[in-house]
Amino acid sequence: MNAPQPHDLLWGMPPAALPADAPAWAAQVLAAGQPVVVRRARCAAGWVAVGVRGQGRAQRLGVQMRLADVRRQSSPEALRWQGDSLWPALRALASVAPVLDAGGLAWGPTGGVGYQLATGVNVLHAASDLDLVLRAPEPVSRAKARELLDILDCGPCRIDVQLETPAGAIALREWAGVARRVLLKSALGAQLVTDPWTLLEHAA
Repeated sequence: MNAPQPHDLLWGMPPAALPADAPAWAAQVLAAGQPVVVRRARCAAGWVAVGVRGQGRAQRLGVQMRLADVRRQSSPEALRWQGDSLWPALRALASVAPVLDAGGLAWGPTGGVGYQLATGVNVLHAASDLDLVLRAPEPVSRAKARELLDILDCGPCRIDVQLETPAGAIALREWAGVARRVLLKSALGAQLVTDPWTLLEHAA
């Protein structure tokens, strides 16, 4: 098993591992054999921060999972969709795949689209966004970010992309903007930075 990364889906967490005050829906999700989603937070050795996903945004629970309980792991990069669909988010995924593949960086769907593709559980609706992660181990210029955003904004639904840098994640939409500093999300929390690849300068 590879070290779990944010947005990976992990199967195997038993309902008994939930905190005593966890809501009933969370236990039902795990009992049904559904995965949890890796999130950004520091944990002790042998543990990983995860989120249990229920129905709608109101049903989200942040917990920790023992790595020893992981039975299966799926990364966003492993998820693809080709074909037609009633849901704009899936049509958007199929339409942007050639553009992102041509860019040469690893990428994949996260959020509701990734969850539905990985599990077969219908969580999408007509107003669902398409969330993507784009692995960016090397700097992406702001001009390139604007060029990519212009293409993605022509899709059939809103598309939100997280650029995953070695230090954490930034929103492509922010990096394509004009603000000097952007919000970097990492396991240590969120901070404003001018360069999310070098982190030479931090906000006060």
